[in-house]
Amino acid sequence: MYIAPMAAERYRIPATTHRVEEEIKRSRFVTTVAYTPTVEIARDFIATVRAEFADASHNCWAHVIGAPGSTGLAGMSDDGEPHGTAGRPMLTVLLHSNIGDVTAVVTRYFGGTLLGTGGLVKAYSGGVQLALSTLPTEERVPSATLDLVVDYAAITPLQRMLPTFEAIIIQQEFGVDASYRVKLPLDHIAGFQAALIELTNGQALCEAVADS
Repeated sequence: MYIAPMAAERYRIPATTHRVEEEIKRSRFVTTVAYTPTVEIARDFIATVRAEFADASHNCWAHVIGAPGSTGLAGMSDDGEPHGTAGRPMLTVLLHSNIGDVTAVVTRYFGGTLLGTGGLVKAYSGGVQLALSTLPTEERVPSATLDLVVDYAAITPLQRMLPTFEAIIIQQEFGVDASYRVKLPLDHIAGFQAALIELTNGQALCEAVADS
């Protein structure tokens, strides 16, 4: 039988790329937030925003890769602003946002008025807070795909129990036995396996489908 891997945690992630803008003492701040499940995707997103705002004074950024609050793959950059006034405050907001796999880039067009250290911290952290306050999110649900083979007597009870485990049928075939390919959340795998064993007296076949 298939043994579920770790990392089955569910959490909120950005549902789309989102942008807000504000002006502070004549400086223009544009904050762009996106879903970035890997460091590589985060870097590509940062590069895209940099290219879009190539004429800006600064493109400061921070990212949290993984579950909310994860620091293992966290990153940040002040991009020329005084040390600790941009990237770190931005990262702090992300780490306490209850949102995972997220990158924020705050673009600044300098307006001629110095904001001071405290003003910069407030501006950069505030930009991220503003963006997150209106960010559409969705739940990240790690899932697995399983191939099942059951006898015909188990078809109806199997189909009835699938919704209990948030399982959906991807494909099905009927030959000597009934074959199903189903997809379900990782955190339901153990319970599904136990129910399938009980339903079929241990006669069902259940194998994981390798990621392509």
